[in-house]
Amino acid sequence: MIKNNPADPAISVPAYWEDAKAELMKRDRIMRKLIPQFGDLQLTGRGDAFTTLARSIIGQQISTRSAQAVWQRFLEACPKCMPAQVIKAGPENLVACGLSKRKAEYILDLANHFKAKTVHPDKWAEMEDEDVIAEMLQIRGIGRWTAEMFLIFNLLRPNVLPLDDPGLLKGISDSYFSGEPVSRSDAREVAANWEPWRTVATWYLWRSLDGAAS
Repeated sequence: MIKNNPADPAISVPAYWEDAKAELMKRDRIMRKLIPQFGDLQLTGRGDAFTTLARSIIGQQISTRSAQAVWQRFLEACPKCMPAQVIKAGPENLVACGLSKRKAEYILDLANHFKAKTVHPDKWAEMEDEDVIAEMLQIRGIGRWTAEMFLIFNLLRPNVLPLDDPGLLKGISDSYFSGEPVSRSDAREVAANWEPWRTVATWYLWRSLDGAAS
């Protein structure tokens, strides 16, 4: 399902993308207009599980610019971004990077889960979406939205519908409801037509919002 980019082995791209585009354009009039606007652009995955989740926690509820600045300081304190290194850094050093006290606790809880092997990132690629989510929810600071973003951007799962994502709801509102507010139920109804490629449709709606997601 996933193939590596020969130009950069750290980047993976989903092998299903072209098939998904063709099917979505065939069955959904909005996707038929939207998808061609972005040419050959497609979802790419990068980074190991721990790094991806640490960065997700750091970026919660702050601007992209602020998140990037904190992330860079975090990497100066923990250049290898490995659980043992984060644990060794300790809460005071993490707070000094610009993390709130609570986020520092979350990052440490993440590191402790990985080090103690109470979560199994080496098995996530073979596990069902909901099973991965259930395991990730054991970690403080990781809610369903963060777990779903991980499924999309790290595991490149094809059929994730992140109903808690404001960008998805805005994209559906703008493209399908002429800007009228939409409920989760409305979104679920629209997305029923995207199965089994809800990730792909979501990604294109994000792109339609001028870079609200990448």
